[in-house]
Amino acid sequence: MKRQTHRSFILPYILILVGSIILSAVIIPPAVRATYAQAAESGLPPDFKLIYMAVGAVALTAVAAAVVASGIYSRRNLNVIKQLTETVRGLGEGKYHNVAIPRQVESMPEMQVLSQALEETAAQIERQISALSKEQAMLSTVLRQMTDGVLIADHEGRVQLLNAAAERLFNFDSADALGRSVVEVMRYHQLVDFWTTVQEGEPKLMTLEMGAEHKFLQVIGIPLGEQLPGRTMLLFQDLTQLHRLEVVRKDFISNISHELRTPMASLKALSETLLGGALEDPPAARRFIERMDTEVDNLTFLVNELLELSRIEAGRTNLEIQRVNPCELMIKPYERMMLQAERAGLSLSMDCNWDLPAVFADPDRIAQVFINLLHNAIKFTPPGGHIQMGAWVHDNTVVFMVRDNGVGIPQKDLTRIFERFYKADRARSGGGTGLGLSICKHMVEAHGGYIWAESEEGRGSSLFFAIPIAST
Repeated sequence: MKRQTHRSFILPYILILVGSIILSAVIIPPAVRATYAQAAESGLPPDFKLIYMAVGAVALTAVAAAVVASGIYSRRNLNVIKQLTETVRGLGEGKYHNVAIPRQVESMPEMQVLSQALEETAAQIERQISALSKEQAMLSTVLRQMTDGVLIADHEGRVQLLNAAAERLFNFDSADALGRSVVEVMRYHQLVDFWTTVQEGEPKLMTLEMGAEHKFLQVIGIPLGEQLPGRTMLLFQDLTQLHRLEVVRKDFISNISHELRTPMASLKALSETLLGGALEDPPAARRFIERMDTEVDNLTFLVNELLELSRIEAGRTNLEIQRVNPCELMIKPYERMMLQAERAGLSLSMDCNWDLPAVFADPDRIAQVFINLLHNAIKFTPPGGHIQMGAWVHDNTVVFMVRDNGVGIPQKDLTRIFERFYKADRARSGGGTGLGLSICKHMVEAHGGYIWAESEEGRGSSLFFAIPIAST
C-alpha cells in the first residue's frame, strides 16, 4: 500500500520530467540548427538567443506544470486535513459511529497513519463508552430499586447523588437536590451533625427517630476516601416497620401474659381455698367449683380463638363460598344479637336493601364477623344507646357497617385495634381476649375484602368491611 501511494505521489512529477525532456528534444535541436545555419549564411558568429529562448520556454513550461501539480496536490491535502479535523471534532462531540475518513487518504501516505489512528481511537472510545453506559445503567437500576436511601455529598456539603428511596424519605426530588447543601435536603440537625462527624473520621452508625411521622432510621455514614476523595455516603435504612413489629411483639407478650395470668391466678386462689377447708362446706365448695369451671371455659375460649386465628393466618380455613344476597348475611347475626342488645338496654336496627348485588361469601364466617363486631358495640355502648347495621354498594364492592354511639376509640388506638390481643385502654377493664377484631380482619381478607374503623372518642365508633361484588 505504501509503495503504491508513494508512486501515485511522484507520478505527476515524473510525467512533468518526461514531458520536459520530450519538449526539449522537440524544440531545442531545431533552434540549434537554425542558429548555426544563420551564422553560416551571414559569416558572423552564432547568435544563441534563439537557443536560450527555447531552453527558457521548456523550463517555464516545466515550472508551470510543477506549480499546477503542486497546487492540485496541496488543495487535495487541505481538503483531507479539513475532513480529518471535522472527524476529530465529531469525536469530541461523542460521534463515534461511522467515523468519516476521506477516500483521498489512500493516495496520501503521510495522512494514512493519522487516519488509521483516528479509526482505532474512535472504535476504542466507543467500546469504553458502551461499557461505561452499561455499568451506569446497572448502577442506576440498583440505586432506583433499593429500599434503602442513599445520599452522597462532596467535601463542601453539596449533594451529588440522591436515589429514589432517599427522595421519598426527605420528600425532595433528585433533580432539585443535586448541588444543594445537605442542610437544605435533609433538614434535620442530627443528620447534618452526623454527616460532619463521618466526613472527619471513620465509618459510623446511628439510630434515630425522625419527623412527625416518627420514622425510625438506621443511618450508616461511610467516607468514600480513595475512590471518591472528599465525598461521603449516607445510607438510610428505614426500621419503622421493624420497630412497629417489635412494639406489636412486646404488646402481644404483655397481653397474652395478662390474659393467661388472670384466670390462672383465679384458679390457683380457688383451688387453695378448697384445699384450705372449703371442701368441708358443700355450698361454698360448689360455688368455688362453678367459678373454676367458668375460668376453665375462659381459658378454653382463649385457646380456641388462638387456634382459629392461627388456622386463618396459615390459610387452613375451609371457606364454603356461595353466591348470596348481602342482606342474608346480616339477618341471622341481627336476630341472634337482638336479645343480647335488649338485655344491655340498647336498641339494634338493620338497614339493608334486598336489591343489592350478590357477593361470593361463606355465610357462617361472615356471620361470625358480624357477631364479633356487634359484641364489641354492645360491650362499649352505655344503656340507652343505639347500634345500627347497614350495607350499600361502593366501587364494585358491598360495604357492611356496624355503628354505635358508645364510648368510641381513642385516635392513638384506631390503627391498632385489629392486632392480636391489642386492647384500647377503655377495653382493658372489660372481658374478652382481644382476638375478635383480629379474627374479623383475617376472615374478611380471606374473602378478598378489607376492613377499617372510624371513631371519635366519646361519640361512638363505626366499623366497616367490604366484599367484592360477585361477577355475573
